[in-house]
Amino acid sequence: MTTAKSSLAAGAWPRRAAMVLLAVLLPVFAGCAGFNKNPRDPLEPMNRKVMEFNDGVDAMVLKPAATVYKNGVPPLIRTGVSNFFGNLGDGWNFVNSALQFKFQNAAENFMRLNVNTFLGLGGILDIASELNIERHKEDFGQTLGRWGVPAGPYLVLPLLGPSTLRDALVLPIERKGDPLHMVDPAETRNSLYVLRAVDARSNLLRVGSLIEGAALDKYSFTRDAHLQRRRAAILEGKEAESEGSEPKADGSPAPASTPLPAPPPKPATAPAGAPPVPAEPAKR
Repeated sequence: MTTAKSSLAAGAWPRRAAMVLLAVLLPVFAGCAGFNKNPRDPLEPMNRKVMEFNDGVDAMVLKPAATVYKNGVPPLIRTGVSNFFGNLGDGWNFVNSALQFKFQNAAENFMRLNVNTFLGLGGILDIASELNIERHKEDFGQTLGRWGVPAGPYLVLPLLGPSTLRDALVLPIERKGDPLHMVDPAETRNSLYVLRAVDARSNLLRVGSLIEGAALDKYSFTRDAHLQRRRAAILEGKEAESEGSEPKADGSPAPASTPLPAPPPKPATAPAGAPPVPAEPAKR
């Protein structure tokens, strides 16, 4: 019993550590807002330090493990692993699509879950994509954003990476929506957590190399890309629905929707049967 409880705690420690460090460091660096040019990132000094820590852990542990995994595991098996974890997430995608009243997206996520689970060997085969059933990724942070909860300042969480205050506060709910947390025994659950993290990192190896080689400031590039991606996922091109809850990456609010200009008046037409109006003679 003691071993099971300790393993359970080990499976949740990254999220707990992120929340504890966030609660401790937020007041310390709150006074740094005046020195930062981007209003979306008032905690930039703290965020840069956390990003350096994350990069160090990634360079020492996660990236080498992902490289060995990618080079040593056949592509067919890696694809099956990615499909399996993606299928697990479709249940939570369905719930959040329904909570946002995106009923077509919810129906497609529900269909994907059932098709791949029952016809795709538990999700290892992505039959739904072959049938053109699209996956719509949603999470509870997007759901709150859809209903107007402000994103808050940009945050970099220890071990978890880019986020916002709103998305960080819903991490306990996100964990409840993750089917892996119900896997028992704890040793199997923790092994699946590690495998999912390594698989996800292996899919980003090339992207990470491109960012490191192309970006002049990796921190700013990652921050702006994350905020823009989250904003696009929540608004889905509907700028007028933002009402300031999802400002742009540079902190500027979304442009207010302006009414379309009135069409020009149509030229008057003569009634039917009326004689034609003679044209004016050309001036000499």
